[in-house]
Amino acid sequence: MSKPLTDQEKRKQISVRGLAGVENVADLKTNFNRHLHFTLVKDRNVATKRDYYFALAHTVRDHLVGRWIRTQQHYYEKDPKLGLDMEELQDIEEDAGLGNGGLGRLAACFLDSMATLGLAAYGYGIRYEFGIFNQKIANGWQVEEADDWLRYGNPWEKARPEYMRPVHFYGRVEHNPDGVKWVDTQVVLALPYDTPVPGYRNNIVNTMRLWSAKAPCEFHLKDFNVGGYIQAVLDKNLAENISRVLYPNDNFFEGKELRLKQEYFVVAATLQDIIRRFKASKFGSTEVVRMDLTTLPDKVAIQLNDTHPAMAIPELMRILMDDEKLTWDMAWDITVRTCAYTNHTVLPEALERWPVDLFQNLLPRHLEIIYEINRRHLERISALYPGDHDRLRRMSLIEEGGQKKINMAHLCIVGSHAVNGVAQIHSDIIKDTVFKDFYDVDPDKFQNKTNGITPRRWLVMCNPGLAEVIAERIGEDYIRDLSQLKNLLKFVDDDAFIRDIAKVKQENKMKFAVQLEEQYKVKINPNSMFDVQVKRIHEYKRQLLNCLHIITLYNRIKKEPNKPWTPRTIMIGGKAAPGYHTAKMIIKLVTAIGEVVNNDSVVGDRLKVIFLENYRVTLAEKVIPAADLSEQISTAGTEASGTGNMKFMLNGALTIGTMDGANVEMAEEAGEENLFIFGMRVKDVEALDKKGYDAMEYYNRIPELKQVIDQISSGFFSPGQPDQFKDIVKMLMQHDRFKVFADYEDYIKCQDKVSALYKNTKEWTKMVIHNIAGCGKFSSDRTIAQYAREIWGMEPSLEKIAAPDDPR
Repeated sequence: MSKPLTDQEKRKQISVRGLAGVENVADLKTNFNRHLHFTLVKDRNVATKRDYYFALAHTVRDHLVGRWIRTQQHYYEKDPKLGLDMEELQDIEEDAGLGNGGLGRLAACFLDSMATLGLAAYGYGIRYEFGIFNQKIANGWQVEEADDWLRYGNPWEKARPEYMRPVHFYGRVEHNPDGVKWVDTQVVLALPYDTPVPGYRNNIVNTMRLWSAKAPCEFHLKDFNVGGYIQAVLDKNLAENISRVLYPNDNFFEGKELRLKQEYFVVAATLQDIIRRFKASKFGSTEVVRMDLTTLPDKVAIQLNDTHPAMAIPELMRILMDDEKLTWDMAWDITVRTCAYTNHTVLPEALERWPVDLFQNLLPRHLEIIYEINRRHLERISALYPGDHDRLRRMSLIEEGGQKKINMAHLCIVGSHAVNGVAQIHSDIIKDTVFKDFYDVDPDKFQNKTNGITPRRWLVMCNPGLAEVIAERIGEDYIRDLSQLKNLLKFVDDDAFIRDIAKVKQENKMKFAVQLEEQYKVKINPNSMFDVQVKRIHEYKRQLLNCLHIITLYNRIKKEPNKPWTPRTIMIGGKAAPGYHTAKMIIKLVTAIGEVVNNDSVVGDRLKVIFLENYRVTLAEKVIPAADLSEQISTAGTEASGTGNMKFMLNGALTIGTMDGANVEMAEEAGEENLFIFGMRVKDVEALDKKGYDAMEYYNRIPELKQVIDQISSGFFSPGQPDQFKDIVKMLMQHDRFKVFADYEDYIKCQDKVSALYKNTKEWTKMVIHNIAGCGKFSSDRTIAQYAREIWGMEPSLEKIAAPDDPR
């Protein structure tokens, strides 16, 4: 009889099975042995951990490839014993940091859900050689280091040179009787790399295709004959710079030519790929059968993830008219029915507005098409609102005055059949304010699709202990139907379940505390409340409000050291855009506060402050399962949705937050009494804007706030440089767009409630169970099912297809 599995083994099994639909682990071991043999290492004893990692990665990839291309795999029969630590191997894998903040991570969750729901979907992007920078903290300051994530290769990807496509830039436009031609262009080649995206236990493996820029072979050959060989080779790099590095700005637009090149590059390569696939008759065929492009919207849906791929609209028009010789009206009908647009931000500085001059030089044909789209659009608005010139100015795709600019959000709205926000409150704000003029004209175009997260990564994989405790009560089906979590409400008063939930959290905290102590050399009290705010550093996310609470708490402990304070370990983490001075000063302030607090013997282990260096997905997977309190404290009306908030909720943290983004719906699902909600609502913020926000009024009225600001201002946290934080103080006092002081008082009171409840472990844990049970809505499976049915005209399927080694 086989020995029963330990809890740890059970957790690992649910995690491994969830990753790749693995039913037969023995087959993986056999394949692993084969790969290790071919990793240029003959003697197992001298294999490095990286060798083991690549062997394991190639093994899992092979397992997926079978399902990916549905061909039979042949395995060796040997079954070696693996003396490997999976977690150590996972740590060797580089993060593919190919996005900024939450937007790229959201796309990854969506790809997971599309595969799990059996949707024939592709994710397209750029294969950046250098992703989002690695953050080092040196003397309390952020220092950026290049993210050379490909230096050892990427075992998950497969180059597909047979699908390479040319992308054109610059040149001029010729209008001839037989049509329009874009000529004398510079060509860059787009080389695709494919990565498998497995669904959950359904044998479906979709594709993520990332484009890399390559110079064409015949680059500047004429220069070779006149001694310009070296320069010609060096110029080759200019073309390939397009996919060299990710721009590290989040919620901020920087109108650089290289960035526009990147945006057009991914769009042009992708549309050629889409049309090639549409025209082909069957899998793997290059034979053209479908010629009637009027049926394109019946077979293809293109979702624009913010305005970055907005060039898909004029590019599709160019292909349909210039290459396929369709009329404007036919091309426009196809384009609008094919494209849909998701808006991800309402911050004005984040909206893309490209200078017309840049377009004229780089993409002259597309500028002509955009001008014509705008002419026809304004003609329609003028007919609906005769004489309303101000409305025409507001709704134009071209912003006049000073330097002419193209408003890419307006282009997306006009050129799409559906427009959505990413949380109900955000979608309402879009309709009521930012895009109100467009909503008035086309109300049926506007929808909401509240964001979600994949429970496979953000519960089963990162928190197997919690996943198993839940599975023991309600079974494993919740992993693909997260709404089943509501069945946990039956156990909210079950003492054994309460104990199990609290035990898993404590285990996660102790494990993370060991890592923190090792990295930061700060003694961590694992019984303290782990109070966590991890996200991009930005004024609207209000890490500064958190700082004010930390200092207030510090002052209170110093004033009454014998009071039984609830101990806290407060962690703040996130990257600041390299050119964002205020965000970098916020990081310095957090580290400076930590220096004072962590070395104060009076405070001891009742308060510790840690800035988590280099926040990224792999760190999120460790900190989120260990968190007790999740800080979601943006000014109401500024965070479109947020997804970190959902990850913390699913992993058993309670939320302190404003009524902003998806927090609103989290409160609806779990019950507002089970979140710590504070601060102004959107209508209060609007009222304060009308009245005029006066920071000095709060500073003079609230003694604890005055003390905190005076400490920052006087150099209490920067004794060697008393005026170090003068810019932060000046901003808070004189031009704080995000009204930190207005919410300070309510935030502190709310934090006092948090501290009081934390002392009662049973009641705290019952509130946690209410939150986990209320997470069902926040699965990306639900989000994607809504996109599929309500925008793309597709029906999700939970059908499991045959594995490659099964009879068809």
